[in-house]
Amino acid sequence: MTGVSEGEGVTLEELKKKMADFARERDWDQFHSPRNLLLALVGEVGELSEIFQWKGEVPKGLPDWKEEEKEHLGEELSDVLLYLVRLSDICGVDLGKAALRKVQLNAIKYPVKFCKGSSEKYTHITNTSTTTTINTDDNSNKSCSESD
Repeated sequence: MTGVSEGEGVTLEELKKKMADFARERDWDQFHSPRNLLLALVGEVGELSEIFQWKGEVPKGLPDWKEEEKEHLGEELSDVLLYLVRLSDICGVDLGKAALRKVQLNAIKYPVKFCKGSSEKYTHITNTSTTTTINTDDNSNKSCSESD
């Protein structure tokens, strides 16, 4: 797999293709079932979590971290991303489109006028003027109150 030049961006489509090629070259498609990829993803999230375990809150940019720690973090974040991209590919989900749709749904669940500066979950946001019902991907109706 080739690297990317400094300052150059990478697309989800490029990652998807690189991961598919990587697996095919090694004859690993036979092992890349949705279940196996999900379990591998969960394992990588655990490894990512270990990096932050016992550190308490850390400031943005990780100014007190050594370069080796940041490099290790980048490797674990990459593992999570790559398994997620591969899982979405195997499941036939366009991850970019799904993510943009989710951002739109979250904008509805968390209207700026009620949520700005709050960490409350949308189920705890209340205003008695009107209620907007949101049909989410899990087929349950959830609501977030809005006023005019």
